[in-house]
Amino acid sequence: MAGTVRNLLNRDGRYFARLVVPKELRQFVGKTELRSALGPDRREAIKKLPGAVALLQHEIALAERRAADAGQRHVTTGRYPLAADQIALRNYQSRLAFDDEIRNTYPVYATLEVDADLAHDLQKGAAGALGDDHLEALVGERIERFRALGNTTVEKGSTDWRSLARMLCASEYEALSRVVERNEGDWTGRPASPVLVNAQPVADEKPPVSLKRLFKDYVASRVIIGKGRGIEKRWTPVFTDLVKFIGHDDARRLSKQNLMDWRDARLKTLSAKTVGDVNLASVRTVLKWAVENDKLEENVAEKVRQQVPKKQRSREKGFTDKEAVVILRASRDHMPTVSDNAATMEHPATTAAKRWSPLLCAFSGARIAEITQLRKEDVRKEGNVHVMRIRPDAGSVKAGDYRDVPLHSQLIDMGFIEFVEGSPGGPLFYPNRKGAKPATAAKTVAGRVSEWLQGLGVIPEGVPPSHGWRHRFKTVGREEGISDRVLDAIQGHASKTQGDDYGDVTLKARKAAIDRFPSYPIDQKTLI
Repeated sequence: MAGTVRNLLNRDGRYFARLVVPKELRQFVGKTELRSALGPDRREAIKKLPGAVALLQHEIALAERRAADAGQRHVTTGRYPLAADQIALRNYQSRLAFDDEIRNTYPVYATLEVDADLAHDLQKGAAGALGDDHLEALVGERIERFRALGNTTVEKGSTDWRSLARMLCASEYEALSRVVERNEGDWTGRPASPVLVNAQPVADEKPPVSLKRLFKDYVASRVIIGKGRGIEKRWTPVFTDLVKFIGHDDARRLSKQNLMDWRDARLKTLSAKTVGDVNLASVRTVLKWAVENDKLEENVAEKVRQQVPKKQRSREKGFTDKEAVVILRASRDHMPTVSDNAATMEHPATTAAKRWSPLLCAFSGARIAEITQLRKEDVRKEGNVHVMRIRPDAGSVKAGDYRDVPLHSQLIDMGFIEFVEGSPGGPLFYPNRKGAKPATAAKTVAGRVSEWLQGLGVIPEGVPPSHGWRHRFKTVGREEGISDRVLDAIQGHASKTQGDDYGDVTLKARKAAIDRFPSYPIDQKTLI
């Protein structure tokens, strides 16, 4: 249990949680001890004590991190001088930054009372109504912290020391005022003290930049141009985890060392490929965008990489001729298990998906979920060409744009057009239930098709059921002398060069390409 009665301080009938700050950390904390008000009732104070002590321990932990970041390096006194009001302003900003951080970590923090006696003393100190010893007790450690940072050379007993102490009292009082306001849900408060209002900002002082906000802004920038589909869902856990690991949400405070430590920690539970291609790549991409859009000065993730062991391949990426025929025969011959219980019977749409989606993948190189999201209205006849249109409004298209794919003659000969014409309006391969999300429904049935094929034992080890067709489609297309530009247009792959974006791959060109694909001998008794 965090916090014992020995951490409980009774001061004139009011109770406080108290922790002594280790001597080596006092310059980073600014005090010799930390206190948190618990109220006048002892029983209630003891009840609140564990949570309050945990918060104080967290502040000490943050000081330890700051000490580690600083490397405990000695800084020559006065090397980085600041005016007294600039020191007061920086102190105020650091207090509020810590307040933000602690609120994001410990919800109980907002329920703790501010020390009213301390606030009163700070008011008197700012007014000049306290002696030097009393001022030293209030803000002496803060002065020493800024001395250690090289920002001041004032000595106790001098008028400059006393002037700085009074300004820091005003700074501390203003910070406490914001804490009280925030506890009541008011985040609009601004300092009223002329010391802070009139202070000139430090030249290199820049406001925090939220990592999470950068990510949201990046996603919005992609969505507005029709790109980045799905990245919010995939990358949100990455940025949440990074912020939790480094203990703050300020992109300006993020360092290369932070990222390397995070990378090494993630490698204990994630594969090198996931860490490199998802975690680090997503952060690097967002920070690169932030720099390009003048939201950050540098991309500290640029050179943080993770090598991925080269995967040793023992076979082709796509299906061989024989493997393709075996799969397509299983698809053609599928018959659902008959049951007396209608609830356990396979839905007709699922049966149709198992029969047609492997064939459609084989002759289009499409992703399985792009096929299972097809609707009756997505299949049409244009002139004498039967066409299926793969488009994002039917579910999800990775490239973001629609594409028309002419149907191969073997599909037509096997009765696919008759199947479409005999189907009710709406989705062909999943139940048209009210309120169902097309993308989710399509992915669900795609998963069922893949599991079914895996269960039949017709999918070779090391070949994904969907991408096996995508690789094969490109392989066969090249064997038939079809250009990669046309194959990419049919499959929905992005252009490889800027020159590829000139001109269109017309429906006529796509039809000519599809016609060059040989039919599969699935009706023959022997395998090819």
